Amino acid sequence: MSTFTTYFVIVLHAFAVGGLALYGAHRIWLLFQWYRKRTQVPFPSGQLVSNKAAPKVTIQLPLYNERFVAARLIAAAAALDWPEDRFDIQVLDDSTDDTRQVVDCEVSKCQAAGITIHVVRRPHRLGFKAGALAQGLKAASGEYVAIFDADFIPPSDFLRRTLPHFSDPTVGMVQARWGFLNTGQSWLTRMQSILINPHFGIEHLVRFTNGHFFNFNGTAGVWRKSTIEGAGGWRADTVTEDLDLSYRAQMKGWRFVYLNDVVVPSEIPSTLSAFRTQQQRWAKGSIQTARMILPPLLRSAQPFRIKMEACAHLLANLGWLFGATAAILLYPAILCRPDIGPFQLLRFDIPLMVFTIGAVLLFFCCYGISQADYRMLFWLPLVPVFSIGIAPALALAVVSGMFATGGNFERTPKFGHTDEAKCSVSSISYHKRTVLYLLLNVGLTLYALLPLQFAWQQKTWAAVPFLLIFPAGYLLVAALEFRGFLEGRRLSSPAPWHQNSNKLR
Repeated sequence: MSTFTTYFVIVLHAFAVGGLALYGAHRIWLLFQWYRKRTQVPFPSGQLVSNKAAPKVTIQLPLYNERFVAARLIAAAAALDWPEDRFDIQVLDDSTDDTRQVVDCEVSKCQAAGITIHVVRRPHRLGFKAGALAQGLKAASGEYVAIFDADFIPPSDFLRRTLPHFSDPTVGMVQARWGFLNTGQSWLTRMQSILINPHFGIEHLVRFTNGHFFNFNGTAGVWRKSTIEGAGGWRADTVTEDLDLSYRAQMKGWRFVYLNDVVVPSEIPSTLSAFRTQQQRWAKGSIQTARMILPPLLRSAQPFRIKMEACAHLLANLGWLFGATAAILLYPAILCRPDIGPFQLLRFDIPLMVFTIGAVLLFFCCYGISQADYRMLFWLPLVPVFSIGIAPALALAVVSGMFATGGNFERTPKFGHTDEAKCSVSSISYHKRTVLYLLLNVGLTLYALLPLQFAWQQKTWAAVPFLLIFPAGYLLVAALEFRGFLEGRRLSSPAPWHQNSNKLR
């Protein structure tokens, strides 16, 4: 290698490891704030709204090819406890498959029962979910707009428990916590629940109680209609329209409320390809939002603490890029160091990476213990292994978000899975991508053995357990990709919706 290449590799690797350490430090800060706030600040409470005082609410249900869960969602929305003359339901159906028949059938049942519900269909998918929400908003008659994605089942008292918080005229949005129907379906769904639960129980709670900006999560929340309109409406120049609108609204002065005690059950992606698609969209969209939001936010008169936490929040997915970069450059960075010795690995790389892994594990561990979820401790060691394996795919999404505006909104497949009723449906539509990511992770598994071999030759035994995490992570994800590939070959098409309808209700 040339001198320039040598120093470039070393500096880039050090920058990536340093970025990971900053991410870990922010996890520690969140944990400290959470521990302090959870004992000092009670959750806001609201009185149930009486029928006489009930405001008009529009329920929006954005759908796209959701044959397995569409009927369940519509039925749950129709069962919301609210005066029938004070709410209406919009089914924003962009579907191109037999979901249309499912929707029409269920909507007819609701209309026969006296529910004000209608279907909004567009001749195109311009703007994807953001476009559908914007189209529905034009016809929305409600002062407030509640939004539920296809895989959510709002409890009947949802509006009774969220609407009272809008008695404060500065509140523009109320977000509920996500619950999960199929956590126990597999170790993959269990892993996802470990990763997602603290986002609500720690991150949202800390940002809300500290007066920082936080985001509407795209579903299980209620907006003041005037807030959406005043902030510029739904836009499709990112693939996370919810995050984008949230920051624009709060920069306009609107306050958001987070309700940790209001839980809306939902479905966790049951396949690796579905999970990867979801996370790639979130990773790409958060960076797109950061590109557009951070410059005006940093120039604004907002307090310094809000600006800094907004940077940490919107740029958090850079952690995937830092992680992938640090792992890939580890071996060349070792070879590039002229003073390499038996304990070189222990001087810089390992301490910072171990700090990051330790901070992340502590973050999840403390939350799990607070929820008396001691089974989570059994799965916790897989978190860094799985994160390393999935990081390259998400890093590619982060890079795309740095340069691309908008993009194709790829939906996350939902199958109506629960812990009790598991349907044998597979995500065939992601078969081709599974092959590409399978090859990527097989190649990375072999490559990750090189620094392990080097440490073994140098007899740096303390580094060996740490370096084993990398090939283990890539191999784990490769195995899951291979399983998805086999399932894709086995199933030529999903089962017709009517064959599963009895199981999914």
